[in-house]
Amino acid sequence: MSDSTGPGPNPEQSELRNALASGKKKRRNILIGAIAVVAVAAIAVVVSVVVGNQGSSAEAAGGSASPAERLSVKIAVSEDTQLQDAVKEVAAEKGLDVEWVNVKDWVLPNTELVAGTVDANAFQHILYLSAFNAENDADLTPVFSTVITQWGIFSKTLTDVKDLADGARIAIPDDPSNGGRALNILAAAGLIEIADDAGNFPTVEDVTSNDKNIQFVPLPATSIVQQFDDPSLAAVVVGTSYFDPSQGITKDDALFLDDSLDAKNLPYVNVIATREDNKDNPAWKILEEAYADKRVKAALDDEYAGNSIFVNVPVKDLRDKLAELQDEAK
Repeated sequence: MSDSTGPGPNPEQSELRNALASGKKKRRNILIGAIAVVAVAAIAVVVSVVVGNQGSSAEAAGGSASPAERLSVKIAVSEDTQLQDAVKEVAAEKGLDVEWVNVKDWVLPNTELVAGTVDANAFQHILYLSAFNAENDADLTPVFSTVITQWGIFSKTLTDVKDLADGARIAIPDDPSNGGRALNILAAAGLIEIADDAGNFPTVEDVTSNDKNIQFVPLPATSIVQQFDDPSLAAVVVGTSYFDPSQGITKDDALFLDDSLDAKNLPYVNVIATREDNKDNPAWKILEEAYADKRVKAALDDEYAGNSIFVNVPVKDLRDKLAELQDEAK
């Protein structure tokens, strides 16, 4: 998990680091993301917006709105968090009423969005979103970035990746986007090699070298942390924020941590996503302003101990990367 101080502005930084430098300097290193998503991810969010009035210029500027001008937002999440409470409080001040609803599924948020039952979601990173769009011929698109989550290799019994025994069983996410991320992390740790042409969605079939004969155990990303104590598993690859605070596991316990701020991790930036025909809804501006409030940032740092941080990536960059990933996924 990440410490509380993020990188300052530096012309030598990667694209993602430069995007981060435009926000608060003091940040904690680490996606939908999910989630997606995805993952914060693991922070799963689905947004349903009911617009009673298109709002005034005062709302767009973040000012208070009269009851007749208010927007209502229904947000489904995977758990109740301090972050949600902070967003709700700040959004209300800006004329946006938020209602949180727990959702335990990583597929339903997108299928409900396509069906028009909800108007947006924020549970996933753009790589997961690209896979969904490609598989379902959907047109979901990001409206702004939220957080990125640091991932790593964790073990109940080992203190170094070099101690992995021959034939060790390692749990990785069973969905294409997060499973590919896990394989890339194992490769970065020197445990396996992946084909150069594997792209952003490598699978176990793309592993070209596996000296330790690692056995990959695919599991739903949301359940991997519950298998951490499974004696049959030598290690798990998962987002640092996925662990429950009661487990007492932090970034310092990782055998290996991925560099979330590297440009290669842009696909793992979590986003608020909506349908193409709804991307100009005025509610997104208010919601984005609420996420950017210092009280919301403080809540994120306090609750996730720096495992996830807010990022401010231009929406054009998010959409361009989504298009690239979507073409590859097809």
